Amino acid sequence: MAAIDAHPDLAMNETSLWRLLREDVACVFDRDPAARNVFDVLTCYPGIHALVVHRLSNAVWRRGLRWPARFLSYLARALTNIDIHPGATIGRRFFIDHGAGVVIGETAEVGDDVTLYHGVTLGGTSWTKGKRHPTLGDGVLVGSGAKILGPITVGAQCRVGANSVVTKDVPEGMTVVGIPGRVVRPDTQRRLAAHGIDLDHHLMPDPVGKAIACLIDHINRIEARLEAHAAEEAMRPAPPLSTIRLDDLPLDGIVCRSCGNLCDQDACGDRNHDNHDKRSPDFGARADHYVI
Repeated sequence: MAAIDAHPDLAMNETSLWRLLREDVACVFDRDPAARNVFDVLTCYPGIHALVVHRLSNAVWRRGLRWPARFLSYLARALTNIDIHPGATIGRRFFIDHGAGVVIGETAEVGDDVTLYHGVTLGGTSWTKGKRHPTLGDGVLVGSGAKILGPITVGAQCRVGANSVVTKDVPEGMTVVGIPGRVVRPDTQRRLAAHGIDLDHHLMPDPVGKAIACLIDHINRIEARLEAHAAEEAMRPAPPLSTIRLDDLPLDGIVCRSCGNLCDQDACGDRNHDNHDKRSPDFGARADHYVI
C-alpha cells in the first residue's frame, strides 16, 4: 500500500502523473490478451479513458477545487459508463477491463496492480461522513459484478469471485466467493501466471455446490446399502407357516378360513355369512383366520 501513501505527492507532480499514465497503459498488455498496440489501448479502452480523467480530476480535487473535479468525473462517466469519485485514491498500474458499470466511491483506496472487471462496486454502507468505502491491497483481482461494501480491507493478492458480495475484512492471499462472501482458498492453492497476476477468476470453488455434492454422494451410498440389504433379505428363505403365531401378527386385514373372504374378526362371526363352516363350533374364533 506504499503507492497509496505516495500517490498524493505523485499526483501533484506533472512529470510523475505522466509516468503513472504510462504505467497504466503498459499494464494492459500484461492482463488483456486482446490488447494489440498502444494506439488500440488509448482509443478503444474505456477503463483507460476513465483512469486518465480520474488522475486529472484527483489532482484537481486535492488542490481543493471540488466542483471542477466533480465535473471532470461526470464527463468521464458520461463517456465511459465508469463512475470514479475524484476523491478516491488509486495506486499504480490500475486496470479496469471492459469497465461498464464500475463504481468507486469517494473514500475508496486501491493499491498497486489491482484489476477490476465490469460491474464492480466499491461502495459504502453508511450515510455518515468519513471512511465508508473499502480498501483494496496490492494485486487484488475483483471479478465481474462483485460488490465490496463498507470500510473493510481486502488484503493483498486476494481474489473476489464474480457476483460476490463482500462485507467483512479478507486476509491477504485469500479467495472470496458467494453472497455473503466466504473465504475458500488460500494463496498456496492458487496458480499464478509468470507475471504474478492470477487471471483465472472463472476457476472459483463453489462451497455450496461442494456441500450438495457431498450430500448426493452420501445418499447414493445409503441407497446402495439399502439395495444390498434388500437383496440379502430376498435370498433368505421364508419361515414355515406352522411356526407363525397369529397372536404375534397384525389383524388389520385377515382372510377367513371358512369363507375365504377378506373381513375383520367381528364380521366373520356374523352368522349371515352363508359360506362359513358351521361344522366348527367356534367358526367365528380367531383361529379360523389367516393374516394377509
